[in-house]
Amino acid sequence: MPRLAIGPEFPGELNALAQPVRRDAVVALRRFLLNVAGAPHPERVRGARDPRVATLRLADGHRGVVVRQRDVYWLRRVLPDPEAWSYARRHRYGVNSVIGVVEEWDAEALERVEPALRRSARATRLFDAICDGDLLGLGLDVQALPLFRLVTTEADVAALEPLLPPTQYVPLAVLARGGSLSEAWRELDAWRASDGESGPIDPENLYAALRRSPDRAVFVPDKVTLDRVLNAPVWCTFLHPPQHRLARATRYEHPVLVVGGAGTGKTVLALHRAAHLATRGAGPVLLVTFSQSLVEELSAKLDLLIEDGVARKRVEVDNAERLAVRIVAGAEGRRPALVGPGARSLAELTDDALRLLSLATGGLLDDVDPGHKPYRHMVVDEAQDVSPAQWRLLRATVPRARDDLFIVGDPHQRVTDTRVTLRSVGIPAAQYTLNLSHRLPQEMLSFAVRLRGGGPSLGLVKGVTEMYDFTATHNGRRPIVKAYDSPEAELAGLRGTVDAWLADGVPPGEIAVGARNQRLVRDAKRVLDGLDVRASTFQHLKGHEFERVALIGVAEGVVPAPPPEDQPGDPPEDPSEDPYARARALQRERSILFVACTRARSMLYISHSGRGSPFLPL
Repeated sequence: MPRLAIGPEFPGELNALAQPVRRDAVVALRRFLLNVAGAPHPERVRGARDPRVATLRLADGHRGVVVRQRDVYWLRRVLPDPEAWSYARRHRYGVNSVIGVVEEWDAEALERVEPALRRSARATRLFDAICDGDLLGLGLDVQALPLFRLVTTEADVAALEPLLPPTQYVPLAVLARGGSLSEAWRELDAWRASDGESGPIDPENLYAALRRSPDRAVFVPDKVTLDRVLNAPVWCTFLHPPQHRLARATRYEHPVLVVGGAGTGKTVLALHRAAHLATRGAGPVLLVTFSQSLVEELSAKLDLLIEDGVARKRVEVDNAERLAVRIVAGAEGRRPALVGPGARSLAELTDDALRLLSLATGGLLDDVDPGHKPYRHMVVDEAQDVSPAQWRLLRATVPRARDDLFIVGDPHQRVTDTRVTLRSVGIPAAQYTLNLSHRLPQEMLSFAVRLRGGGPSLGLVKGVTEMYDFTATHNGRRPIVKAYDSPEAELAGLRGTVDAWLADGVPPGEIAVGARNQRLVRDAKRVLDGLDVRASTFQHLKGHEFERVALIGVAEGVVPAPPPEDQPGDPPEDPSEDPYARARALQRERSILFVACTRARSMLYISHSGRGSPFLPL
């Protein structure tokens, strides 16, 4: 029986086919998996750069491209016949000799590049001072070493990036910018999918390499698994190696904090860690997020991610405010009033919940009897906006034991005035970092970083968190910034933009419109009447993502929002106002706009009437 692995591009390409073609391809794959009569068979590719590459006829006019080694088949793409043959001829595949992951090379393109590099090569080349042994020790491919030896400038390395596997480009880029061998090694080592791997790497063992590459392949041993992989969102199945390593770690002896910029997969990581703890942990899991809308969204995603009903019931999703209300209501026998006479504020309810929880659990602070705590494991998303009082409550909700707290957040996306270090609330967390954005194209990421200011933010562990070494996996369109003469013209431009997006085939649910205040949101909803697209404040876009996002009213006097003293009818600003508090308020305003800008996957449109916001990059 064949051992079939699916590549990450394949499900999307399959689902984009016409329904009859997709149906035939799925039937062909099921037959192939069962090795029954009528199943597609591998066909050799003449002129292939890699003799292991073959094609499978999956439907009329469409073929799958596979890499084959004995009974192992890695299904890379499904393409129309001419494109499938071309793709199969131009690529070769290998195994990184140091970390053992699979690598795909655009061999045909590299063959075309080599003469250009030879013509531009100078007497002194970029890697002359580094011996072959040191380069090979970084996992660089022995076949490509002569090509790398031709590189003269850092720009040459950047030009090679689209043609190289990332595990080849990353160490080269570090060395090209003057980094040390140890720095290059650290960058490469981050691409391991698991810690503590031992034993020699066999470059001829494709099966083992695919197992080490969760972002590139997933094995489908049966029809049920095949159907799940083909129908599930990509984030359910394929994890980038650092995400996989953090989510699937066997155990953590201390609380863990993962810090990452926009689009680095923090929420996906939180979901997968919660799912891992639900199936392999020691008790109930609480996944904490920022708002009720995110509670509902993450609950729905967990339904997709965790197939086993019993395991799914082990995970609850809530936010800190509702957790406090639930604890107080459980102790007092009725839901506490939040409005009206006798009502308590959310801060008071949080304090009451912590007091009640301490009484109910006997004040246990270790793992002597973890059963006294409401939950055994906790995963916290959007950690940068949890208040100190809420942190104390969350800390008291799980025992101090292994795998107790797994926390993800980004101080640069803070939209509240919260300032807290985890150690100050009894959580001595070890910090890890994600710095590769999968959602944002590089052009949008660079724009957003300039808008945010790129400066440090007070971190969750200690000191500050810098915004550096934050890059994207792909390129795309630059954000569009449009100025209008009047608010009416700006709203008309918004309607025309959204109409054009819908005409392009973008689903309404993949379009969001944001504004800084409710008045502008109401104006947007009025002009978009009849269109089923989301319109909300910048803050309420937090935690969500869309294919295209339009932000309106990004104008001076609106973004940043003026302080209360500056609004019409109010007394003039008090000159004794704390300048530090004002600076913090402005930085928070930058963060709010930064969050809104980074919700888009492919296109960001920003508009204003009159003078634009001073936050907008020139």
